[in-house]
Amino acid sequence: MDNIDKIELIYLKVEDHKNIEILMNDEYKHLDDSSWSLEEFTTLLNKFPKGQVGIKIDGELAGFALSIVVDYDKYDDSHTYKEITANYTFDTHDDEGDTLYGVDVFVSKKYRGLRLGRRLYEFRQELCEELNLRGIIFGGRLPNYKKYSDTLTPKEYISKVRAREIYDPVLNFQLSNDFYVKRVLKNYLEGDVESCEYASLLAWDNIYYAKPSKAPMQQKTVIRLGLIQWQVRLYKNIEEVFEQAEYFVDAVSNYRSDFALFPEFFNAPLMAAFNHLGEAEAIRELAKFTPKFKEEFSRLAIAYNINIITGSMPQLVDGDLYNVGFLCRRDGSIEKYAKMHVTPDEKKVWGLKGANEVKTFDTDCGKIGVLICYDSEFPELGRMLAKDGMDILFVPFLTDTQNGYSRVRFCSQARAIENECYVAIAGCVGNLPKVSNMDIQYAQSAVFTPCDFAFPANGIKAESTPNTEMILIADVDLELLKQLHSIGSVTNLKDRRTDVYEIELKK
Repeated sequence: MDNIDKIELIYLKVEDHKNIEILMNDEYKHLDDSSWSLEEFTTLLNKFPKGQVGIKIDGELAGFALSIVVDYDKYDDSHTYKEITANYTFDTHDDEGDTLYGVDVFVSKKYRGLRLGRRLYEFRQELCEELNLRGIIFGGRLPNYKKYSDTLTPKEYISKVRAREIYDPVLNFQLSNDFYVKRVLKNYLEGDVESCEYASLLAWDNIYYAKPSKAPMQQKTVIRLGLIQWQVRLYKNIEEVFEQAEYFVDAVSNYRSDFALFPEFFNAPLMAAFNHLGEAEAIRELAKFTPKFKEEFSRLAIAYNINIITGSMPQLVDGDLYNVGFLCRRDGSIEKYAKMHVTPDEKKVWGLKGANEVKTFDTDCGKIGVLICYDSEFPELGRMLAKDGMDILFVPFLTDTQNGYSRVRFCSQARAIENECYVAIAGCVGNLPKVSNMDIQYAQSAVFTPCDFAFPANGIKAESTPNTEMILIADVDLELLKQLHSIGSVTNLKDRRTDVYEIELKK
C-alpha cells in the first residue's frame, strides 16, 4: 500500500458506527445479521469505552477491536458466544472482572497485509497488563474448516493448522501472536456455516498479572542482593566471628539489600582451637557451634530487616555429619538446606554425608533455592528447583584453587541460562595455615543472569574483585524473568521435551 501518510490507533466513538457497518456489510454480505447494530455498539461504548478501539489510515477506518471484561470463573471453557455476551447485551461485562474477552476483531480487505491485526492484538495485550487482568480469552472462528469437515475432526483440523499442514487465515494469525488453543468450542457462533459453528477457544496469559491483595505489602519485583566475600582469619572465640558477621550484615543492609549471602564454611577458622585433633574430630567440634550460629543469624535477620543465607557449616544429626546452612528470614522464620553431593575430599577427610533433600523456599522476594558449592555442578538439582518456580539460586562455595573455583563459576552460570533464573555465588578468600585441610581459598563472587536482550550480553550482572575481602551489591528484576519465560529469544524451560525425558527426585 503506497502513499500512506498516517496510521493511528483511536478509541471508537458513536459516530464511528456507520463506518463499522459499511466495512462489515461488505465482508459478511452473505449473512442476515452482518454487522453490529447501533444499540449494541453504543452499549459496548457505554459499558467499557477503553476496550473499543479502531485503526484509521489517513482518516479512513481500516479496522477495529471490541472487548469486554468478565469474571471468567463464572463461565466454563465450553460457553457459547451468546452466553459470554449475554445475548449481545454485554451485561456480562464486569469492571471488577479478571479476564479481557475479545468480542470482535476486524480488518478491512483493502488494508490487509499491513499487520493492522497485530496492532489491535498488541493493544489488547497492553490493556490487559494495564488493568492487571489474568489474560485474554476469545473464540476464534475456523473459516476453512467446512472444506475438511468430512475427513477431519475440529481437533485434528486445529492440529494440522498448528503444524502448518493446513492454512487457516484466522487461526494461523492468532497462533503467530502468542495465543494458544485451550479447547474446541461446539455451537459457538450461531450461523457460522464456514466453521460448522465450531471455534477454537484461544487464550493469552498476562505474565505480569498479580492477584489483588488486601495486604499492605506486595511482593517486590526488583530484588537487591548483598554478597559477602569473606576473608578467613584466625579468631580468638566465636564472639569475634559474630562481630565480623554483624559488620557485614550491617554493611549490606545499609544499602537496603533484601538478601545477604555468606560463603560455605566461613566459620572454619574456629577449628584452629582443635588443630591438635584429627581433621574429622576437629570439624565435629566445630559442629557444636552451629546452633549458636543459627540463633545469631536469625537475630541479625530480624534486627537488620534482611533475609540471610548463612552459607554453610557442619551439623551432627544422629551421629552423622552434614554440611548445612539456614535461610533466616527477616520475619523470624528459619528453614534448613543441606549439601547433597559431598566432594571426595569432604568424604575422605571429614567423613561428611550427603543429604537427601533439595527444595525451594518461599520468601517475600520470590522463590529461591540454595545449592552448596559442589551441588551447583549437578544440573539435575537446578532443574528440579526451576520446575518448582525458583527465581534466584544462591550458591555459597569454598574453593582452594582457581580450577575448583572455575568449576563452580561456570556451572553456576550454566544454571542461570538453562533454568532462566538469577544465580548468586559467594566464597571465602585468603589463607588459613593453622587449620588442617583449610590452607588456601580462592574466590570471585558474582551474580549471573540468563543471556537474552533484557540481560547483560555475557550473562554477568556483577562480579567482585578476585581474592579480596569485600561486599558485592546487585539488583535483579524478577519481572524480566517472567518476560523471558514467555517471550524470550529462546525459552529453555518451556521448550523441554518432557514427552521424551523428565527429571524427578526419588521419594
